[in-house]
Amino acid sequence: MNLPKSWEPAAVESELYEHWVDKGYFTADPTSKKPAFSIVLPPPNVTGQLHMGHALDHTLMDAIARRKRMQGFEVLWLPGMDHAGIATQTKVEAQLKETEGKDRFDYEREEFVEKVWEWKREYGGKIGRQMRAIGDSVDWSRERFTMDEGLSRAVQTIFKNLYDQGLIYRANRLVNWSPVLETAVSDIEVVYKDVEGELVSIRYGSLDDNEPHVIVATTRVETMLGDVAVAVHPDDERYADLVGTTLDHPFLPERKMIVVADDYVDPEFGTGAVKITPAHDPNDYALGVRHNLDMPTVMDSKGRISGTGTQFDGMDRFEARVKIREALAEQGRIVAEKRPYVHSVGHSERSGEPIEPRLSLQWFVKVEQLAKMAGDAIREGDTTIHPKSAEPRYFEWVDDMHDWCISRQLWWGHRIPIFYGPNGDIVCVGPDEQAPEGYEQDPDVLDTWFSSALWPFSTMGWPDSTPELDKFYPTSVLVTAYDILFFWVARMMMFGTFAATLPDNKLGSNVPFTDLYLHGLVRDEHGRKMSKSLGNGIDPMDWVRDYGADALRFTLARGANPGVDLPVGEDSAQSSRNFATKLFNATKFALMNGARVDALPPREELTDADRWILDRLEEVRGQVDAYLDNYQFAKANEALYQFTWGELCDWYLEIAKSQRGEHTKIVLGRSLDVVLRLLHPVMPFITEVLWKELTGGDTLCTAAWPTAEDTN
Repeated sequence: MNLPKSWEPAAVESELYEHWVDKGYFTADPTSKKPAFSIVLPPPNVTGQLHMGHALDHTLMDAIARRKRMQGFEVLWLPGMDHAGIATQTKVEAQLKETEGKDRFDYEREEFVEKVWEWKREYGGKIGRQMRAIGDSVDWSRERFTMDEGLSRAVQTIFKNLYDQGLIYRANRLVNWSPVLETAVSDIEVVYKDVEGELVSIRYGSLDDNEPHVIVATTRVETMLGDVAVAVHPDDERYADLVGTTLDHPFLPERKMIVVADDYVDPEFGTGAVKITPAHDPNDYALGVRHNLDMPTVMDSKGRISGTGTQFDGMDRFEARVKIREALAEQGRIVAEKRPYVHSVGHSERSGEPIEPRLSLQWFVKVEQLAKMAGDAIREGDTTIHPKSAEPRYFEWVDDMHDWCISRQLWWGHRIPIFYGPNGDIVCVGPDEQAPEGYEQDPDVLDTWFSSALWPFSTMGWPDSTPELDKFYPTSVLVTAYDILFFWVARMMMFGTFAATLPDNKLGSNVPFTDLYLHGLVRDEHGRKMSKSLGNGIDPMDWVRDYGADALRFTLARGANPGVDLPVGEDSAQSSRNFATKLFNATKFALMNGARVDALPPREELTDADRWILDRLEEVRGQVDAYLDNYQFAKANEALYQFTWGELCDWYLEIAKSQRGEHTKIVLGRSLDVVLRLLHPVMPFITEVLWKELTGGDTLCTAAWPTAEDTN
């Protein structure tokens, strides 16, 4: 017997994984006659490293892929990484500042982009190494990157088709703006935090109580420079006589602020009057559109007061907040101040500063038609969401989606393929086209989510016809956390359904995946979100080192109920390690006592205990199959845990010691064989070592998944 004295994962896992890769067990063959099964890996950021959420995601995808291979499918699990526009550019800029004392504007654009590529080549492989460490059975020969040549071609193709159909346009709209990064950012890159600020009540109009005036309250005094109106509720009798009249602006006498009536205003909140700054507040912007109000922008791209003609021009927004409040107080217009005033403020996830809603010229995708197709695909059953309880949330988003801002004022990313001519002409250039001589390309790049929305088919070679698309598209299942249902999943559905409508459609399907499995978020053992501020984060690589990859994976899979958050802690990992040790010791003991895999004897020749364990084995096998078919990973692995530990290793193994007959050795060997195969998708390393020793087989990676024939 070649088994070591005890199970030491670190001594086995790395070498065993590379053996699997070298043997080509994970490499998909598009010419295969086997039925196809495909998954694309949600591409992690090239800047990042795997956290517990990734580990859960990868464990579940790997469990699905390994099981499907064992069931006889030709499996493509396609890996790759996202270029992560803002995150990567920010990281490289910080590195250049530290090492060279320069920022990106000290370089030509092409020079800076090459610096980013250099960084990617040097540091971008960390996640790949971590994926190997946890046992991801991905097809490394087909690894993709959202900025590689093929995906760039796909991005240009979809952009031009959307543009030519009038579904991409340019307009001045309100966006989330990062003054530090000087770019628009997406909703997912805005983190809301409770902060201690101030609530200042300002008196507009006459200082005489007998003359027309209103009192408004704000947490951002500096934005009053952009106020163009005061809004009240149409039914609020207190202000009925003021509606339609104007009030003087305290610092801009030429500006007359109109009093408007709008249902948006809550007459029960505060004074029932609201200051309106359309260019710096989302709700005010919407009201400004409804009432056709002017929308002056009062800050530049760095968040400094600009263009107002007041003494505050040039001040940072936070300095201006103080100075404007002081100037208003001098005029006698500060009615009340509440400090500290705790309220929620959006912050840039990448640079940390408060986001400034800002009116700016950006590119947008018109989403109404696309969102309808994405919604209809779910309603008509072309794609099935697991759990079904997530459907209302999906429809809530796609049925009320706002046009998508896709431009970013960055240098790293897919450059928008729009060119401007000397006479104001505009052309959109496809991947096989050239812009006319003398035309200049738009300086902005596309939102990272634009390219990742193409991921299921761009990674397989679209817009060209490829064997991979023919064999593996649409993908079989998308596995991801419920928190990016809108930001990524809905956009993949929009672009997948749109691409299928194109005249030269090469996809063969109107949806990018037929099943959508949404798992929950990994939380700490107390149910709290893992975060740096709480200090409760767990590095999955620590668990791989301390307990082994199998223990990490089993802990996560055993707690993974569809759409439900998963609390984990050290106790869970230790329990999974103990389970691995129990499995190892039991198999080793069985082998030492002659257990082997052979044809089962006739049932009537078996003891009651033998028949009982085989009946229980078949019952559990059937349960596990049914659970896994419905993405019930927690129930499947809990059933395996309870059976393996309590019934097979404790109960039957003890009986086998006393029975000692040849039939019992065969039943014990068969029981272990089936259990190891059932556990392999989640615990690939220990099961591979034990199964090969038990059966003499080559690998569990391609062994047959257990069926009822194995237990009868």
